[in-house]
Amino acid sequence: MKTLAHVLRTGLLRAWSTRVALLVSVLFVVVGVAAPLLVPQDPNAQNLGARLLPPLSDGHLLGTDLLGRDVLSRLIMGTRVALIVALVAVTVSVLIGVVVGLVSGYYGGWVDSVLMRIIDAWLAFPFLLLAIAIVAILGPGLRNVIIALIASGWVLYVRLVRGETLSLREREFVASARMLGVGTVAIMVKHILPNIFAPIMVVATLEIGVVIVTEASLSFLGLGVDAAQPTWGSMLADGKAYVATAWWLALLPGLMIFLIALAVNIVGDALRDLLDPRTKSSARSVDPELAQRVGVTGDARRSAP
Repeated sequence: MKTLAHVLRTGLLRAWSTRVALLVSVLFVVVGVAAPLLVPQDPNAQNLGARLLPPLSDGHLLGTDLLGRDVLSRLIMGTRVALIVALVAVTVSVLIGVVVGLVSGYYGGWVDSVLMRIIDAWLAFPFLLLAIAIVAILGPGLRNVIIALIASGWVLYVRLVRGETLSLREREFVASARMLGVGTVAIMVKHILPNIFAPIMVVATLEIGVVIVTEASLSFLGLGVDAAQPTWGSMLADGKAYVATAWWLALLPGLMIFLIALAVNIVGDALRDLLDPRTKSSARSVDPELAQRVGVTGDARRSAP
């Protein structure tokens, strides 16, 4: 397993675009974690006497919105919401997908058949449409948005892990472990999982961008977190009617969504090329469903067996 220092030293930071993308990603995490300490003003404090102030106004670096709320403070707190949603949704999706994928791929037979039919049925629903349906049933709110994103995204990791496990379970080192009496769980955790960690990490990195965009889309449609919590999507929705007169209301949150999604995808592509040199310009380990959502293309792309 390559260490983080080795990864950074041997290739991840060689391209200037990757360096910039990694810097943007790190800033995203730092700002999200430290958001309550960084906001210059209360993001929900209204001042109708200072509404629609342009950027660089006195006391409001990025201006104010239609209710006189500080745009910079709301962008910073929106970063925190996006970070929480992305990390929790992707982490839980990975855990569920890895467990189900390992079981399906290792045991095969009727277990694999049943699980794959469930996965195929689940993937028949478009990702965003499924998330919208779940939030519409559960209601808006941070917890329900995360649940919807987990329910929509875990199947990608099942397909990935299952395909890799089907290949690895027939390898000599797995057969040797069985002959030595190593238990099934130990084989899956200690022998198979470490060998598929790299593609899982690549897909999870790419999926962070997808989750951020989806959360923003739900908030834009009024199905996101509570109205009291500033989000990039809700800010974009509030500013769409003022594009001609107050351009910063829609441009700034839209720019944040674009930059973070782009940065995460560049870092994910760099990780894929570094950790799997055989597919420098393809997406060997990326499921077609994910490839369609994040824009990965290439003749070498394949689905899980």
